[in-house]
Amino acid sequence: MSTLSYTTLTRQTGLLSEMQVVANNIANASTTGYRQEGVIFAEYVHNARGGPSLSMAHASARNISLQQGALTQTGGQFDMAIEGPGFFLVETDAGERLTRAGSFAASAEGDLVTPAGHRVLDNGGAPIFVPPDTTDFSIATDGIISAAGRPLGQIGLVRPTDPTDLVREGGALFRTESGVEPVEGGRILQGSLESSNVDPILQVARMIEVQRAYELGQSFLDADNERLREAMQALTRR
Repeated sequence: MSTLSYTTLTRQTGLLSEMQVVANNIANASTTGYRQEGVIFAEYVHNARGGPSLSMAHASARNISLQQGALTQTGGQFDMAIEGPGFFLVETDAGERLTRAGSFAASAEGDLVTPAGHRVLDNGGAPIFVPPDTTDFSIATDGIISAAGRPLGQIGLVRPTDPTDLVREGGALFRTESGVEPVEGGRILQGSLESSNVDPILQVARMIEVQRAYELGQSFLDADNERLREAMQALTRR
């Protein structure tokens, strides 16, 4: 295989990965709290002794957009949206995870939970208790929760220590290996939800660009393959 084929093939692999990411963004354009994702490309250049250099480009990482999504009022007493930076901290079977999706509910055990049953944690890392049959559950913008005028705790609002360390675990749930720290400047709005921050029009336009780039790369591979085939046929006729 020629250097051109190696270079084009690695680029094709990266473009395919980006196409999958863009398609996933479009599919989650209406998912509450979803964060748009992008692909970061890196280039590896190898300078072989006595021969031509070899360049390979590949999708080395994914970038999570932290741009604010649109806020929609729902009136639900357990619905919460974050205005500004930060994530809610939830407890899963695999450990603590981050999310911007604030569509919560009260479980039969009296915990504040996500639709998947993950318990929402306070600023001390403990589950938040919701009194049974409460009708005056209120949340201040600083996350302090109260019922019947009695404070119950404060919702944890955190961010990853390393913002580039976010790894998606499906939908609007993320993990981070660098740990988390409290965040300042974020406000929690009760009775609202944050929409996905995906711009469907831009993502569709990007999908078209990636598809065209992939088709162009495929034409390069086909042309190079035809050139090699003709060269082999010429050699065998001698």
